[in-house]
Amino acid sequence: MKILEKEKINSVLDFLAGQYDLVAPVSQDGLKFEYAQVKDSSKVNLDFTNSHESPKKLFFPQYEVLFRYYADGRKEVPALETDKKRVIFGMRPCDAKALLFLDKVFDDAKYQDPYYLTKRNNTVIFTLGCVSPQSTCFCTSFDIGPFAKDGSDVFVADFGDFYSFEAVTDKGEEILKKLSGLRDAAGEHISKYEKLSRESAAKIKRHIELQGLAEELINKQDAPMWEQIHLKCIRCGVCSFLCPTCHCFDMIDENQGPQQGARVRIWDSCMSCGFTQEASGHNPRPGGREKMRQRVMHKFSYIPQNFDTFGCVGCGRCIKNCPVRNDITKTIKKLRESESREKR
Repeated sequence: MKILEKEKINSVLDFLAGQYDLVAPVSQDGLKFEYAQVKDSSKVNLDFTNSHESPKKLFFPQYEVLFRYYADGRKEVPALETDKKRVIFGMRPCDAKALLFLDKVFDDAKYQDPYYLTKRNNTVIFTLGCVSPQSTCFCTSFDIGPFAKDGSDVFVADFGDFYSFEAVTDKGEEILKKLSGLRDAAGEHISKYEKLSRESAAKIKRHIELQGLAEELINKQDAPMWEQIHLKCIRCGVCSFLCPTCHCFDMIDENQGPQQGARVRIWDSCMSCGFTQEASGHNPRPGGREKMRQRVMHKFSYIPQNFDTFGCVGCGRCIKNCPVRNDITKTIKKLRESESREKR
């Protein structure tokens, strides 16, 4: 572990911005934070809880041109920038863990997505531990926690008067060697790090009991409780769009001027009206009940069956930003409690 006095962090960020495309948290309006490319370290704000949108958009954009075509038969595929190196500084551990799940989707043994993988392979991730988790966080349910290192290349922790840096991967080790001003941590620093890690995890109070959940939900597909659970939902899709693991998309042909068009990939949501609309006009999931059931089942039953992991990392964005205050942790609890009552 290495340490750096806090007042020197801008020199590190300036160095990274000079060597790479640096992406870091920036305040949008004093309330919301988003990841953006920066050239000037003074614009970076590391005193934030988490970004409003998840950083998945940096690898899987909301709108992406796959290729262009012309009336004369020509086609044009945007060049993949294989030599463009990028550093994301300040990603939270839950979001870094979410990228490991997206890797399973976009880097499958049969299908590899070059658009996603090019960005992924050319990015070094500096995660920043959470010392002040939000009340909506429940990442510890998934064995992630505020100081988890899964998905990180370099793990950074804020000790108040200094930062600690720890290489997690070879890629992280290589980039740490380039940073000046870092020095070896002493025993007192390591003890403080361990204490801070325990205290941060203890601040997270929300929890989902996951033991046996995937199998239990399969037996609850026709439970009457779904009729109640979906009623508040207005199907705005904010839960899907802000979620770091949601990855559903649509591809459309878009007119981009006289005699030319483009095939684009755009995010989609299982909560949208036409998500499962078939060409015949039939929709197998026509109402709120079916859509809500699909969202919950996908994250907590279907994905575990297909990928041996849950489709949620407990970042809490869906709870914090839902306009009608739906809470996925309460939804799961209601479903589990309804089963025990029905058995009696």
